[in-house]
Amino acid sequence: MDFIATAFRAARAADPNAKLYANDFNIEGSGVKANAYMNLIKTLKSQGVPIDGIGMQAHFIVGLVPTTLKQNIQAFVNLGVEVAITELDVRMTLPATPALLAQQQKDYQTVIQACNQVAGCIGVTLWDFTDKFSWVPGTFAGQGAACPWDQNLALKPAFTGIVNGFNS
Repeated sequence: MDFIATAFRAARAADPNAKLYANDFNIEGSGVKANAYMNLIKTLKSQGVPIDGIGMQAHFIVGLVPTTLKQNIQAFVNLGVEVAITELDVRMTLPATPALLAQQQKDYQTVIQACNQVAGCIGVTLWDFTDKFSWVPGTFAGQGAACPWDQNLALKPAFTGIVNGFNS
C-alpha cells in the first residue's frame, strides 16, 4: 500500500491545487470491496496522505443499482472525502424493450437522486451520452443501450430519469 501513499503525495507535490481521487468500480454499494476502500481512506488519512475524494464508476445493469447506494455515498463522505459518480451508465440485455427502458429511467433517477441527497456527493458524470459511441456492446456481448440518448441521438426515458433525479 506504500505505493498508493507515494502516488498521492507525489501528485499533491506536482499540483497542490489538484483534487486527488481514488476511482474504481463495484464500490457503489456496501460490500467487501467498498469496505476495503473505506479502510484504505482511513489508513491514508491517518498517515497524513492527501486524498480529497472517491470516484464511484457506476457501470450498472438495469434493475441492479445497489439498494445501499445512498448510504454508501454517505459512508464515504463521513470519512472526510468527497464522492463523485464518475462514469454512470446503465446497460441492458438487448433488444431494449419498453419495460427495460422504464426500469433504466428509474435507475438513472435513483443514482442522481442519491448523489443529490448527500451533501458531499459533488456530481455525476456520464460515461457517454449516446449509445452510438458506448463501450458496452464491445465489452458485454448482447448488451447495450446504456446511455440517455440512443444510436440516432434521440432522447430515451433515461434522460427523464436524470432530470427527475435532480428535481427530487
